[in-house]
Amino acid sequence: MPSSRFRPDLLTRLGHVVSIPSVSSTNLKLDMSNKPIIDYLATEFEALGFECELVLCGTDDSERAKYNLIATLGSGPGGLVLAGHTDTVPYDGKLWSVDPFKLSDRDNRFYGLGVTDMKGFFPLIMEAVTPLLENTFREPLIVLATADEETSMQGARTLAEMGRPKARSAVIGEPTGMQPVRTHKGMIMDAVRLRGQSGHSSDPALGNNALDAMHQVISELMNFRKELQQRYHNELFTIPYPTLNLGSIHGGDNPNRICGHCDLEFDLRLMPGMHIEEVRAEIKQRIHSVTDPLGIGFEMEPLFSGIPPFFTDANSPLLQTAERLTGHSGISVAFGTEGPFLQELGMDTIIMGPGNIDQAHQPDEYVDHAMLDPCVSVLRQLITEHCLNPNEH
Repeated sequence: MPSSRFRPDLLTRLGHVVSIPSVSSTNLKLDMSNKPIIDYLATEFEALGFECELVLCGTDDSERAKYNLIATLGSGPGGLVLAGHTDTVPYDGKLWSVDPFKLSDRDNRFYGLGVTDMKGFFPLIMEAVTPLLENTFREPLIVLATADEETSMQGARTLAEMGRPKARSAVIGEPTGMQPVRTHKGMIMDAVRLRGQSGHSSDPALGNNALDAMHQVISELMNFRKELQQRYHNELFTIPYPTLNLGSIHGGDNPNRICGHCDLEFDLRLMPGMHIEEVRAEIKQRIHSVTDPLGIGFEMEPLFSGIPPFFTDANSPLLQTAERLTGHSGISVAFGTEGPFLQELGMDTIIMGPGNIDQAHQPDEYVDHAMLDPCVSVLRQLITEHCLNPNEH
């Protein structure tokens, strides 16, 4: 049975968010709508006095339709956003020792799919705000519950396109051990597709070898990688420079045929200061400089639209407040988040939440009991300073 150390409302809500499946996947057989969890959260936040709005992501209103929730308490400019995603990665129940969709309490840990990454953040927000509800919110508290962070980040992209919400500050509750995160790298994943002309291998003049051309393209990309490492350096990161990984290559169909097609897939981790479209444009220009003289057809296809790098200045008021409340200095992380999209809306943004990222995407996902009370305490103080007493902040 769940621990009696925590309030029944918190345990009930944690149990509910774990029990509602909300898998997002690029595999359509596994992908599902997040509307049931959005509906549950809307009901709970409305009961606390929030005004709730559901936002359809894209135009897909099918059974797999995805939604964001914008729940607002109070009005006016400024205020604080507390944000998280409602989806989880797919799971293999055979690898779990407990039911992924039932909150389990064992060894001073709560187990369940999404309890750390990161549906469990929303009950902690409710726990933090409940004692404050009798106060006047001089600036709004806005809770964002987003869709498809684990795949396309379409939820956060939709908000950025809408230009909403507007607030002074935003905290995204990804599992960071309650250490404030001020920076992470961005990412793109692209495919380079070369098209030559097949022919009999006994006479090179009968074709145009795409694999030969790809050899030169790879050399160009490796040179580009070295140049990026010289251009960008940031000691906040364990690996303090951009990385470009050549991950997959396929081409041709037989040893005695001139290779008529060759595809290369790569990923590139961008440092703060690098911009996705500028990087893609430079890569395309470099590859064209190889393929055009050879008469080889070239296309570059994004496999993933990309996550921009995220960076919050050391002088950020929100970061400094979080450092004061937690006793931890701002850190970098290796994983991507929705942070850049909230920054795009003009908000001072950090990443900070309970649990550890090493539990994310794992069987028997758990959060330690010891993580919950500190998270509630810090969230309550942030709400107080940003929404109840903003002029004193």
